[in-house]
Amino acid sequence: MLLAIDIGNTHTVVGLFEKGALRNHWRISSSIARTEDEIAAILNYLFFAEGVTVDQLKGAGISSVVPELTFVYELMCQRYFKLKPLIINADVRLDMAVKYADPSLVGADRLCNAVAGKELYGAPLIVLDFGTATTFDCIDAYGDYIGGVIAPGINTSIEALHAHAAKLPKVSLTFPDNIIGQTTAESIKSGVMFGTVYMLDGMVQALRRELGKNTTVVATGGLSNRVAVKSSKINHIDLHLSLKGIASIYFKNAEL
Repeated sequence: MLLAIDIGNTHTVVGLFEKGALRNHWRISSSIARTEDEIAAILNYLFFAEGVTVDQLKGAGISSVVPELTFVYELMCQRYFKLKPLIINADVRLDMAVKYADPSLVGADRLCNAVAGKELYGAPLIVLDFGTATTFDCIDAYGDYIGGVIAPGINTSIEALHAHAAKLPKVSLTFPDNIIGQTTAESIKSGVMFGTVYMLDGMVQALRRELGKNTTVVATGGLSNRVAVKSSKINHIDLHLSLKGIASIYFKNAEL
């Protein structure tokens, strides 16, 4: 089995792959206060509930955008699972060129999405990831990663409004019945939720002018299901694209 760890700013998603297929996955908070001992205890409990023992783990891959947690998870894998994890970055084998001004600055999660997206959906491709940030990652017709767009995430936008405007409430991530809100909560939901949809549809249209009109769009991230139903531009939803990318990159490098 392969242990795939996707450390995001808000949540960390842990996946178990068996014979190349995702067997199960779990989401835990990305708390920088946690130690390697606490994380190991949590994962051991989850594995036990799944009927998995530590000795069944034969490899581990880590994608992280939180440097403080990268080392903690790496140490946890070494100490408790006796595994030296592959830390994913632009220097490992990806089987695609990274045509960024400074490839080392591309988030590991974006690289994982690009690799898995290209393998599963072809190129040219736009990968939309709805997380703490909403990211658009672009793979050209040659299958190379050429950059993308970063916008505020849906949750981030709502939190910012609530934090910086005393009278604006924190609202749920749902679409109101009408675009014109008749309460403050409805107005915020409309601005954030419909605003996100129209932003992404417009951005995809603009990106397709650069990548090609037949560019495929795949959405991933926890909120992709909610947004996709209102979008006219998303072709596929793949909630576990990042985990699949970790597994793919791990096996590419395990062959070396």
